[in-house]
Amino acid sequence: MEIASIALLLAALAGAALGGGAAFGLIRSRLVSEALSPKGDDIPAADDDSVTLLAAFEDPLLVVRDRRVLIANPAAKALLGDHIEGSDVRLAIRHPAAAEHLAGDGGGGERVRIELVGLGELGRPWEMLLTPLADGSRLVHLADQSQARAAEQMRVDFVANASHELRTPLATLIGFIETLQDEAAVDPATRQRFVGIMAGEALRMRDLLDDLMSLSRIEAERFALPRDTVDLRPLIGEVRAALKPIAGGRSIRLENRAGETLVGGDRSQLAQMLTNLIVNALKYGRAETPVRIRLDDAGPDLLRLSVIDKGDGIAAEHVPRLTERFYRVDPGRSRQVGGTGLGLAIVKHIVLRHRGRLEIRSRLGVGTRVEVLLPRAAVT
Repeated sequence: MEIASIALLLAALAGAALGGGAAFGLIRSRLVSEALSPKGDDIPAADDDSVTLLAAFEDPLLVVRDRRVLIANPAAKALLGDHIEGSDVRLAIRHPAAAEHLAGDGGGGERVRIELVGLGELGRPWEMLLTPLADGSRLVHLADQSQARAAEQMRVDFVANASHELRTPLATLIGFIETLQDEAAVDPATRQRFVGIMAGEALRMRDLLDDLMSLSRIEAERFALPRDTVDLRPLIGEVRAALKPIAGGRSIRLENRAGETLVGGDRSQLAQMLTNLIVNALKYGRAETPVRIRLDDAGPDLLRLSVIDKGDGIAAEHVPRLTERFYRVDPGRSRQVGGTGLGLAIVKHIVLRHRGRLEIRSRLGVGTRVEVLLPRAAVT
């Protein structure tokens, strides 16, 4: 198999899949020069260079000629079997949707894209891209679509969940408004009670919309590294003072074991992160127990912020999903205490924007500890 026959295609794959980095720029230059060099009409066996180049890609790749697999990279062998080189490509890729295209001669010089489900793991989605090459062979590129489909499903679920969360209070408001329009049917005391419920539902909708807008802004800025310097210790003091009215007499203690508490960050977003974590600790911790905030060293360049409550705790199977949007361990209790289901999702995205790490530990009957590791600010 001549390198020239796959040179331009590999260059395109390198640019598309890997962003055209410097290393692959060199590969492209080399491949193009070899593609333009004179070649004989004979087709030699695949040489080490062509096999090595195909092996550099993580996606399964096969070079096919006359329906036979000439080269299969390690990813293709892992997916389809070590035996596929030299075999009929229709036996290597056993899929009804692909059979007709794999049986053809690749004429017309056009790329073909086919969606496949069921290669390897049952239900796993793939996209097969068939590209004709100059010498009459074809390159088969199998792209795993699992992450793309998962992201698409997350967007669908998000819209459905947001619609549901808004529909419930909206239905309550409409019902009470229709009842109140019949003045003769509602006595003053009932009217006052209905108005109070309506006000609560309207506030719930406002809080949800505020959180949705906040999450959208944070995601839009996720690639913009915050460049301000923020001292966490006084910021925590401000957040504690702001939350005192809803603390119900419970203490919010700060323990600083970190010395200097300067981090690089966005002050308003860090304040929002602290507010969400402390409010959660107040909501789900037991009455009359304190909420503890600890600042510790986590190495020379990291600061650890911990928010600790004493409460019922969270079962281990729920912990990995706590940062999902609208995920609730106990939906009834969450709505009762006024949660939107977005608090920890917002925290996660703030931490990611600050190049930090979020860890949640919980024990049933003991309580929950949320740790945020943030890079320290460079002291000049």
